[in-house]
Amino acid sequence: MVKSLVDQYGRPIDRSLLSKPVATPEIMGVRRTIEDRVAHYMTPERLAHVLIQAQNGHARDYLTLAEEMEERYLHYASQLQTRRLAIEGLTPVIEEPKGVPEKIVDAVRELLEGSDVDDLCGELTDGIGKGYSVAEIMWEYQGGKLRPAEYVWRDPRYFQFDKVALKTLRLASDTNIDGDELPPAKFIIHAPRTKAGVPLRRGLARPAAWAFLIQSFGLQDWVAFSEVYGLPIRLGRYHSNASDADKRTLFRAVKSIANDAAAIIPQGMEVEFHKVEGQHGAAVFGELLNYVDQQVSKLIVGQTMTADDGSSMAQAEVHNDVRMDILKADGKQLAATLNRDLVIPFVNFNFGPQDVYPLVSFPAPEPEDLTALSDSLAKLVPLGLRVDQREIREKFGLSDPGDEAELLAPRSSGNEENETGKKPGDQDTGKSDKSDDPDPKDKTPEKDEAKLAANPTHHSGCQCGSCASLSASPGGLDELDRLVADMDWERVVDPLYAPLQAILSEAKSLEEAEAMLKDASLDSQPLREALARLTAIARGLGDVSDGVEG
Repeated sequence: MVKSLVDQYGRPIDRSLLSKPVATPEIMGVRRTIEDRVAHYMTPERLAHVLIQAQNGHARDYLTLAEEMEERYLHYASQLQTRRLAIEGLTPVIEEPKGVPEKIVDAVRELLEGSDVDDLCGELTDGIGKGYSVAEIMWEYQGGKLRPAEYVWRDPRYFQFDKVALKTLRLASDTNIDGDELPPAKFIIHAPRTKAGVPLRRGLARPAAWAFLIQSFGLQDWVAFSEVYGLPIRLGRYHSNASDADKRTLFRAVKSIANDAAAIIPQGMEVEFHKVEGQHGAAVFGELLNYVDQQVSKLIVGQTMTADDGSSMAQAEVHNDVRMDILKADGKQLAATLNRDLVIPFVNFNFGPQDVYPLVSFPAPEPEDLTALSDSLAKLVPLGLRVDQREIREKFGLSDPGDEAELLAPRSSGNEENETGKKPGDQDTGKSDKSDDPDPKDKTPEKDEAKLAANPTHHSGCQCGSCASLSASPGGLDELDRLVADMDWERVVDPLYAPLQAILSEAKSLEEAEAMLKDASLDSQPLREALARLTAIARGLGDVSDGVEG
C-alpha cells in the first residue's frame, strides 16, 4: 500500500501533479499576457481607475503597469533593483532546533545549497514591487528523495485572489470566474509585508505609480519646453523696398538655419539671433523630477543619502542603518516563505511530519568598524583578553597563512635585533657591517650640524659644536643611560635600608623606634662606592665629549 502524502495543513496531495506544470501560459485566454499594455496612454483618471480595480481584486492592469514601470521609470527600476539585489546577497543559514535528527538537517542543507535556490530567491523578490510573486515547484525523485528539480517563476497575472478576503491566491481560469484552487505543496508564494492589508495593496508599485505619472508628464513638458526655448529665435530684417520674392527668400533662409546652419540672403537684408531669457527649464522641471525621485528612493530603500548624490560619508553611514533595518525585515520574510512552502513540504515528503523542523534564515551582516575593533584589541589583548585569531582573520577577510607564506612582521626592535643589525642567535664573525662603519670622509662638521638640527631636543643657536652627536644618537640611549639602566639599585641600597626596616617592624611605639635608631649601624659603603664609580665615568665621558685630554 502506497503511503499517501499530506502537506503541513493535513491536506492530501495528488502525486500526479507534483511533477506536472500547472500554471502554464496560454495562446488564448486569461493567461495570455504578452500583448497587455497600460502605461503608454496613462492619465490621472486612468491611473485612478487601475488602482481602484486592483484593490477590488481585478489586478491585471495594475500588474501590467508595475511591469512597465520597471521598463520606463529608470529611477524606480534602479532603486527596486538595489533592494532586490541586497536580499539576493544574503547567505542562507540552516538553523538546527533541538530534537531535529542530523540526517534531516543535512538533507535541508543540501536542498538549499544549489544555485537554483539563489535564482528562486531573486524571482520571489519580484513581489516587493507587485505585492506578491509565485514560483511553481517541479518535484522529482533524485537520489532516493522527492525533491524540487526546477523552480519556475510564474507571471503574477496568471493568478487572482478570492472574492471575499482577497488573501487566498487562486489560479486564473477560463472555466471558473473565481479561479481554481492551487494544488498543495506545488507553489511558493511570497507576499512581502511592506504594510498591513491585502497583498494587492502592499506592492511598492502602487504608491510609486503616482510618481511615475508625474515624472512622465514632467519629462514630456520639459522636452516640449526645450523644443521652444532651447534654440535662439532667428529674426530676419528686410528693407522697406523689399519685394514679396525677397521676403520669401529671407524667410526660407531663416528657417534653413536651424537645419543646415547656413543660408544666403539678398544684400541689404539681415538675420539676427535673440537669446531667450526663459530657457532655464531645469529650475522648474528639473527640481520637480528630482523631488519625485527622492520620494521614490525613500519609499523603496528607506533613505536618499546613499541613493542620490550630495551626501557626506557620515550621513551615508547613518542612513545605511535605516536601510539595514529594511534588509533584515526582507530577509526574515523571505525565510518564512521558504520554510512554509519549501522546507516543511520537503521534510514531510521524505521523513514524514515532524514536531520541529530545521529552518532557513537570511541574517543580514552588521557593518562593523574594523578600525575601532583594531584599537580595542590593541588595548585589551595586553591586559590578558584571549581572542581567537581565526575569528579576527574572518572579520578582516584574511586567510590563514601557510608554512611557506611570506609573513608581514613589525619592524625589528632592540629585543629582537642588536645594534649591529644581527638577530639573536647569529654568530659574530668579528667583522662589522659596512653600515655601522661609515666612511670617515662623511664625518664632516657640516653633516654633524645637519644631523643635530634634525634632533627635536636640539636648540637652535646652540654652541655645543655638535658634541652631542658624538655620544648619543637621536632617540637612543647614551653611555650614562646604559650605566644607570644596568645598575642593580635594590642590591646596593639593601644594606642601608635593611636595619631601618627591621627597627620599624620590631618597635612597639615611636619612642621605642627612636631609641633603637640611636644604636643602629647603617652600612652605606656599597652606595658610596657605586656613586663614586659612576661619577668618575661621567667625568671621563664629559671630558672626551668636550675634547679635553688628560
